[in-house]
Parts: sequence; structure tokens; C-alpha cells
Amino acid sequence: MAYTISSEEENKEIARRYKDLLQGAYQTFTDEDKKEIRKAFDMAVEAHSSQRRKTGEPYIYHPIAVAKIVAYEIGLDTTSIVSALLHDVVEDTDYTTEDIERLFGESVAKIVYGLTKISHLKKDQDASVQAENFRKMLLTLNDDVRVILIKIADRLHNMQTMDAMPTDKQLKIASETLYIYAPLAHRLGLYNIKTELENLGLKYTEPEVYGEIQDKIRLNKDLQDQYIEGFSSIIKEALDKEGFDYFIKGRRKSIYSIRKKMLSQGVSYEEIYDKFAIRIIYKSSEKNEKFDAWKIYSIVTDHFRPNPSRMRDWISQPKSTGYESLHITVMGPQGKWVEVQIRSSRMDEIAEKGYAAHYKYKNQNERESGLDNWLNKIKETFENQDSSAIDFVEDFKLNLYAKEIFIFTPNGELKALPKNATALDFAFSIHTQVGMNCRGAKINGKLKPISQELFSGDQVEIITSKNQKPNVGWLDFVVTARARTRIKSALKEGQKSIAEEGKEVLTRKLRHLKITLNEKVVNELVVFFKLKTSLDLFYRMGNGSIDNNELKDFVSHRNNAFVNFFKNRIKRSAQNPEAVDKDEIVDKYDSLVFGSEEERLDFKMSPCCNPIPGDKVFGFVTINDGIKVHKKDCPNAISLQANYAYRIIQAKWIDSSKQEFKVILKIHGVDHVGMVNEITQIISKNMSVNILSLNISGIDGIFDGKITVSVQNKSQLQKLSDSIKKIEGIDSVDRIYKH
Repeated sequence: MAYTISSEEENKEIARRYKDLLQGAYQTFTDEDKKEIRKAFDMAVEAHSSQRRKTGEPYIYHPIAVAKIVAYEIGLDTTSIVSALLHDVVEDTDYTTEDIERLFGESVAKIVYGLTKISHLKKDQDASVQAENFRKMLLTLNDDVRVILIKIADRLHNMQTMDAMPTDKQLKIASETLYIYAPLAHRLGLYNIKTELENLGLKYTEPEVYGEIQDKIRLNKDLQDQYIEGFSSIIKEALDKEGFDYFIKGRRKSIYSIRKKMLSQGVSYEEIYDKFAIRIIYKSSEKNEKFDAWKIYSIVTDHFRPNPSRMRDWISQPKSTGYESLHITVMGPQGKWVEVQIRSSRMDEIAEKGYAAHYKYKNQNERESGLDNWLNKIKETFENQDSSAIDFVEDFKLNLYAKEIFIFTPNGELKALPKNATALDFAFSIHTQVGMNCRGAKINGKLKPISQELFSGDQVEIITSKNQKPNVGWLDFVVTARARTRIKSALKEGQKSIAEEGKEVLTRKLRHLKITLNEKVVNELVVFFKLKTSLDLFYRMGNGSIDNNELKDFVSHRNNAFVNFFKNRIKRSAQNPEAVDKDEIVDKYDSLVFGSEEERLDFKMSPCCNPIPGDKVFGFVTINDGIKVHKKDCPNAISLQANYAYRIIQAKWIDSSKQEFKVILKIHGVDHVGMVNEITQIISKNMSVNILSLNISGIDGIFDGKITVSVQNKSQLQKLSDSIKKIEGIDSVDRIYKH
């Protein structure tokens, strides 16, 4: 319907919305506060006076709506409301950040600057530009968390008013919302906003599915209302008898979470049993609220049988977002499972408002230290700021939606980690150096590997060794952003160290071949070996990926004047000279491996999604055509994984020059005192190779041994074998190809 309204009516509507903003605020305002908000409102009205939204409405409706979400639903202060009213002024009008600072102070200017999108970036890098926008927004957490909260409010209102946009824009914005904004709202404790963002995201990404579920909810609404009323009446009688001041409300599962459950469990709408929950909100003093919660729990379970595997106690141990509640699932009338959430009015306010309410209940000192602790947990994600923007956002997303588990240290302290975290994640959560040197863990008193998954209630003691160093395989089983960023950083440093050694090796070997290493030769080598940077070249020399024969091939090609002439022409046109000096080592994905053992198998690329090296992929075993490789976000991925899970095999691209391989060596010789020590010293210290297992037995002075080691390439394996053969008494060292 076209927007038609006179300018007089429009001005009245703007005034009404402004008044509504002040009346709906969570905080109370002083006269000074009201003056600041009015000043910001007047500036925003003037700045946006000539602008219209896609619907035809005045643009000022948008900043007022965002400010209202900030004031009412998130519950922020005057500075935030002023910033929300001005959030598009610098981006869309002639006002500058300096103007904002002069009129409203440094805090407001900093927040508005944080909310202003990146511009002047290359238009042909859409994914990178979007990731850069996300990165900039997320990094402002280091300065002021209110930037993120206002950005979420801005996104919520945009999602609420997207009907007038073209379909492609709707899809793009909705996808971004599900990708980062909904998880962010969840992480910040804004559960109502998270739910609305998810529902609206589904509405525009899968409109048919959204419509179907919405219709079914409407169809069953009256029956559900009757059921909730009948269930509640039984509990009300008992709560009234105990003198509780409370109210009960029903909460339906969101359309998005119903859809998610249908997909994850492979069930229809009708088969989902917990489509709604009962929430009991009681008034209590802070001293008694925990006691009262368990008393209400006792009353509920006196009338309805609880499901012991579906109990969640976030009162004794609140979530890291500050969320507190007691969740139980009970068998209600007509044999239906019902989730019952028990929380005090204080806990409910924190659940509804998140950040703002959490600190309302603290005194000033606690409020500051609590906020610092809370922000520090999130800031851990930002410590590897030199990674690419897309990697940065992916790492940040790792922990946003993660369900939490609680692990005990040996001293009985509790640490929160995301679900599926491993012993190595726990080690990094204690201290970076503990993670770097982590060799194993005692979990509930039993020795376990660093890849062992942890569960709530585990008591974990980390075992370290000074000789232990991170390897690329660690990235396969850590789940926390903190651990991933530390490991990546350590690997990069390790690669640089190997590259330095490789440069010396290359200089020496080329000297023997009568060639002096200089920039021109380095460029030629990089082109010859099809690499991207000089450090790639030096790293592969250092770890033995490039052997003497390959170097000799390079020299013979170089000495061929005809080939050299064309090579120089190709190099000048194709090679970017700046790339050689980039200070990074680029993965050269050249091999695909399958399964937990990382085997090399025959495969074909699936034409439906056309994976390329480096994509996240999985293998699908077909009946007549062998293994087909699909991207993880392939349009057919959900269908294949839901219907043929037994045919799915994990797969990943690797850089074979960086990959470690498991090798078994059989050693035979004459035994003498200290033999085992000499072997392990050579392997661990001189060769920097990891020993995975060692089995040596001796009879009448002769010994046989099997050693399983992790090596990077054949060249390194050959050097290792040659070094072991030099030990006195060693007769033979052979590789075993089968266990």
C-alpha cells in the first residue's frame, strides 16, 4: 500500500513517536538527560529532513525506532539513546564525527563513529567488505559495548521493516542477520531480540517454511492456550497455598527454533513435543530467591513427573551472559512433555534486558569489575587481529551460540567452556603457555589425550612438557576461539623460524650450484615452484619439501636460454612483485584427505556445488560413482546428511607440505645400555619429530623395536632413518606400511 500522509500529520506522528520513546524507556531521566535527548532528536530531524525510507516514510522514523529499542527492550542509558538517534547522521548527511563530539561529547562521538560503516573499499570484494564491516563493529567492543547493542537494535528495526525491499536485498540482509547479529544478541543475553531476529531471518530466507510453521501455530493456538491454562491451574493452587507472590505465563517455542529442531532431529512439526514452555516468575528477596526457586521446583515435581535428563540449573551456576533460571521438563496431562522455567523477577529482568539489567543489580564497584570480566571473556576472541577479516569473523562466531559446560580445576574452581570443548581448550583457558605445552590431561583422575572431549562436572588437571609444541593437527579438535587464535599464531611463528633456516639451506645449496641467492633468483624460484610468497619458498626448503633433484631441475631450466626468455615474459605479466615480500605463509591446498585417518582416496567433484581447493567439504559414497565431494554449504548437503548419514565421510583440503603423516619404523640391532634414550633423543631433539608410540623388546642382546612417528614429508623421514642408523649397534631401519 502506498504511503500517503500530509506533512502536518507527518509532523504530529514524529512528535508522537518521540513522546513514546521517552515514556517507554527502562531508565529514568533527569532534566539534563531529557535536554540531551531532545537536542539529539532535533539534530536528527533536521539532518534527515530530506530523506525517505523505501516505504516512502520519513527517514527519521528509523532512528526514533532504533532509540526506542535501545531505551525499552535493551534498557540502555541516555548516552546510548542519543547515539541511537544520531547513528546514521555521519554516514548519510553532511555532519562529521567532529560535529558530534563538539555538540554531544567524546562518548557519543566514539559510539556514532563505531556505528558508521566502512566506505571506500573495493566493490569487487563483497565478502571481504562485509567481513571488514563486521570486524570493525566487533572490535569496537574494546572501546564501548554499547556500539554492538545499538547496532543490534538498528538491525532489528531494519528486519522489521524490510517488506518494501527487493527480494535479493531481503535475502542478503536476512542471511547476515542469521550469520552474525542473532548469535551476537544471544551472546549478549538479549534473548527476546535474538528470537525475533531469527524468526525474521527465516521469514526472508525460507518464506514458504516460515509460512507453513506460522499457519500450524495459529491453527493450534487455542488448544495450546487451553493446555497451558489447565497445566497452570494445578500449580497455582499449590503456590497460592505456600503464599508465593508470582505469575505464570506460557512461552511458545519460536518459529526458527521449531524449524531448527525439525532439521536436526529429522522430524515433522507434529512430532516436536516441547513446542511451548511454562514460565513461573516469583518475587523474592535476593537472600531467599535460590531457596524459593527450589521450593517451587519441589511443588512442580510433586504434581508432575520430571525428566531427569532434561534438567538445567543456571541458578547455582549462571551462564557467562549472566542468565539465571531453573529449567525442568515434566510429564504433563495427556502424556505431553512440558518445559517449566522457574526464575525470580530479578532473573527474568536480566533474561529480558541482558547487559543493562545485569548491572542494575550491582553496586558501583561490582558493576565496573563485573563489566570488565564480562568484556574480557568476549575480547579473547579479538586477540589475533592480524588474521584475514573472514577468518576473524569465523573465529568470533565460534563461541557465540555455543552451549556451555562447567569444568572443575584441580583446586575446585569452576571454568565455563563451550560444549564439545576438549582438554586442550581447557588448557588454553587456564593460560596460553599451559596450552602451548599441553601434552595430556588427567580427567577425573584418569590419563587422557589432549583431544579428549569434556563434559560438565569433569575435574581436569593439565599435564605439560617444555618440549611440546603446537602442530597443525591441533586445529582439528579445538573449539574455542582463544585456543584457535593462539595455535594459529604459534604455527605462524614456527613456520617463520623454519623459513629462516630454509633460507640459509637454500643459499648454501644454490652456492654449490654456482648461483647466488638474490631477489631476482627468489622471484624465479617462486614462479618455478608455483608458490605465492618468498616465505612459502623458504618454508618448504626448511622442512624438506623441495629436494636437491627439484633444485637441479630449476637450474637446468634456468640455464636454458630459450625457456628462460619466455619464463621472464610470463613472469613479468603474471607475477605480482609485491606478493613475494608479503609477510605471510599461504596455504597451498593441493591434496584432499578422507576420514579420521586422513586417507588419500579416489574421488570426483560434485557438479552441483563445484568445490575448489580450500573449501569446507565432505565426501558422499555413491552407489555407482565412488566418492563424490560436496561443499558443506551445498544446496543438497542438508538432504544428503539427513537421509544418508551412513554414507557421509569427513574430508578436508590440506597443504601436503605442512601436513604431518603417521609412519611406523621397524628397528633391529645389537642392544646396549642407553640405546632407547639415544633413539628418542635423536628423534625428539635433533629432528623435531613427534613420537606417537614406542615398543622395543630385547632377547639375548638383540633387540627389535617399532616406533610410530609423525613426519611432514619423505625427505624428513629419510633424514630421520639415516640419523638412527648412525647410532652404534643399529643394524637396520625399515618402514612398515601395514600394522
